[in-house]
Amino acid sequence: MTKKVFVSGCYDMLHSGHVAFFKEAARFGDLYVGIGSDKTIYELKSRQTVCSEVERLYMVKAVRYVKDACINSGSGMMDFVESVDRVKPDVFVVNEDGDSEIKRTFCKERGIEYVVLKRVPEDGLTERSTTSIRNTVKSQLPYRLDLAGTWIDQPYVSKFSPGWALTISLEPTIEFVERCGMSTSTRNAARKIWPYQLPNYNSEMLAKLLFCFENEPNKNEHVSGAQDAIGICMPGLCRHYYNNNYWPEKIESCLDEDVLCWLEEHLCMMLMFPRRPGTTVVENSHLCEENVKELADAASRCWDAIMRKDLQGFAASFKASFEAQVRLFPGMMAEGVAEEIEKYKDKVLAWKMPGAGGGGYLAMVCEKPLEGSIRIKIRRRLE
Repeated sequence: MTKKVFVSGCYDMLHSGHVAFFKEAARFGDLYVGIGSDKTIYELKSRQTVCSEVERLYMVKAVRYVKDACINSGSGMMDFVESVDRVKPDVFVVNEDGDSEIKRTFCKERGIEYVVLKRVPEDGLTERSTTSIRNTVKSQLPYRLDLAGTWIDQPYVSKFSPGWALTISLEPTIEFVERCGMSTSTRNAARKIWPYQLPNYNSEMLAKLLFCFENEPNKNEHVSGAQDAIGICMPGLCRHYYNNNYWPEKIESCLDEDVLCWLEEHLCMMLMFPRRPGTTVVENSHLCEENVKELADAASRCWDAIMRKDLQGFAASFKASFEAQVRLFPGMMAEGVAEEIEKYKDKVLAWKMPGAGGGGYLAMVCEKPLEGSIRIKIRRRLE
């Protein structure tokens, strides 16, 4: 009588390594596969699957070495218990990565033979794993670069004087360093909803969804500013108007190709150092109507200069916005920042730190990008 063999796993992004594993396991008998549900995988790995459980079930069943497959009804690492009790296999097979004492004990209690296989690719093929594939497939989610007026997206700032924040959405041409002002925390939150790219949907609605997802209600934590979500989700150059509220009263976008190309020609970036652990930029702030109004006025002038493609006006307002930010939050100029700025200030027209400062990158307005600098690529409208 042919033995029954059982294996269990996610089998997302089905690849040759999975097929080789199924082939090897099927040598012990008729192969039955338990597949982790979308819910279980999200709970275990804090990310959405690339392929839904229905699609994964369809693909696994189509593999010729598989007798039958099912979606496991349990949860956690042992989500397959009910599937095993229903199939009643003679052999339970795992690869080396899946070997664990709890599985060995589970099989021993039920009189099931427990087999551990080594990962061996088919002759002529490269060894594959889902993790290795994920590590080679870069997320296409955009980054956000704030140009002027930011901090005003916080109500404790805009209550003194309303105004605009200016952001641009960047193509992910490089992997920007964490804790460096490029809104990587909001981007990481976005990856939990959309692992690889934004859906082709209304961009302002996507920004609202991301803002609400990142800022769960009833949390006694700092609320991430809406400019992060808007800068990631809304293409081109945007300005958003804040008036003592977390979400802007109005949003305006510029998708003019001449303007976006002009910005790309006159902006570049350099990495300084990530914000150091324990750095707090909001302490000893100087919040008052005069200082916030200077921030708001600089942002308005910045937008107008960009629309005119006025390089000198852009540089002056860009620098004025950063100076206003620092007056409001002197902690932005953490130890070592001034020395980094000194390296470039005679080579460019203006500079600022993206995000909350304290370290990170320097974004600079220039006649032409500096040698060795990071060039930006602005994301255009999704079609």
